[in-house]
Amino acid sequence: MRDVNLTPAVIEGDAAALYVGEVMHARLKPVGHRFSYRVMSLLIDLDRLDMADRQSRLFGVNRPALYSFHEADHGDRDGSSLLLYVQRQASEHGINLTGGRVLMLCYPRLLGYAFNPLSVYFCYRANGEPALLIYEVRNTFGGIHAYVLPVKRGEISPAGIRQIQDKRFYVSPFVGMAMRYHFRVMPPKDCVKLRILETDGEGPLLSAAFIGHRRRLTTKELLRSFFSLPLVTLKVVAGIHWEALWLWLKGVRLAPGPDKIADGSLAAEAHSDYNSPVLSARGRR
Repeated sequence: MRDVNLTPAVIEGDAAALYVGEVMHARLKPVGHRFSYRVMSLLIDLDRLDMADRQSRLFGVNRPALYSFHEADHGDRDGSSLLLYVQRQASEHGINLTGGRVLMLCYPRLLGYAFNPLSVYFCYRANGEPALLIYEVRNTFGGIHAYVLPVKRGEISPAGIRQIQDKRFYVSPFVGMAMRYHFRVMPPKDCVKLRILETDGEGPLLSAAFIGHRRRLTTKELLRSFFSLPLVTLKVVAGIHWEALWLWLKGVRLAPGPDKIADGSLAAEAHSDYNSPVLSARGRR
């Protein structure tokens, strides 16, 4: 395999950056439905939060500001160090992140409010190689779940990092639990790309993607985003419910969720349907 340079984007200079681009969702069956909208994401170095806090008067870390990042919104959601949270998750998978970077891609709070359907932690070893990706998924019922996936050598290619994960978290009443995620990620540099294909035992069901282009986190750029993408965090939540209404109007039936949802995670028995002969024949790998 030829060498692939996936070293982190934020090592020297700014501790935080902005990525502006398009989010796309497409329902592939039983009816087609597609939508897209512009968003602004934040990439922040979890080891340099103090530095990020000083990049603009309009941006704050763990404090009120026009745009802000709060550790209490993620991980254990108790306000404790996210860096320590990630290092603990890595250690549980036998990975040592000492000397490496941990970058997080998420939506910042705007005027004190944010909703992150998906936040991604990019975790690197000291030599700059990607070691671990954490996909932190949230639903509108208050649940949050982290898929912690070590990066294996065979998952890295010039097209990015490809990973597969069985669904274990209830997200949408229009999508059942017996699903699998296929992630394809191009880690952030001048551009970041996230693609997720959700499949059931008969093939693709949903496709989602974000392609964002990097901008410096400065007062000028934050003002530009504020006026060009007004109330973008509210738009994310409103969009989820608006598109759900369209699916219902198109006749998409509600899918049963797990009987018990505590933190939003899936009970093991509710996931058994995915172990079907049809799925196994499609190459469980």
